[in-house]
Amino acid sequence: MGNSVLIIEDHELTRFGLKTAFEASDFISEIFEADSAENGIEILNSHNVDLIVMDLGLPGMNGIEATQKIKEKNKDIKIVILTSHNDEQEVLNSLKAGANAYCSKEINPKRLIQVIQSVLDGAAWFDPAISHIVLDAATKSQLNNSYTSDKDYGLTTRETQILKLITEGYSNIEIANELYVSINTTKAHVASILQKLEVDDRLQAALKALKERLV
Repeated sequence: MGNSVLIIEDHELTRFGLKTAFEASDFISEIFEADSAENGIEILNSHNVDLIVMDLGLPGMNGIEATQKIKEKNKDIKIVILTSHNDEQEVLNSLKAGANAYCSKEINPKRLIQVIQSVLDGAAWFDPAISHIVLDAATKSQLNNSYTSDKDYGLTTRETQILKLITEGYSNIEIANELYVSINTTKAHVASILQKLEVDDRLQAALKALKERLV
């Protein structure tokens, strides 16, 4: 059974392009469209949706406000932010609101579909340039509390290698290609890393790795 996706985007041409790209995917079975956050929320009230592709610059309620409101009602729904702006505060506010991914509108459609698939599989994903903003801001705010951890998390050499790539913004597919291993092997390593570090997602793992200088 496929996944249902809701596109919340006020530009009709962009919506059309996204819908066309998603229709070519074999794991997306149903696509809904809304030209505002308010209309998107109405759709959510009457349909089951697995993932939302959310524009930030919406008329009326903006994408960050909508993300927060939707997540408060249903924390399990996945939200991928799509924007033409890489403003640092906007990125951080999206993260605080509960976004699972943050992508530039310049992203290749095939790449976006890969991101959506990884987010549906439980990963958090941020565009490499944006990921740098998030991690840099987080480490700056925690600089005074930064320390070298003396706790042994039991990471293997391979897991430490993968953790370093995660902090650099690599996706599971990119890690698999970089290390010449299968995607399933990569997912297994990432799952083990999250369990050992006692965190819920890749972003938390990256922040912990940087804060405690594990890589």
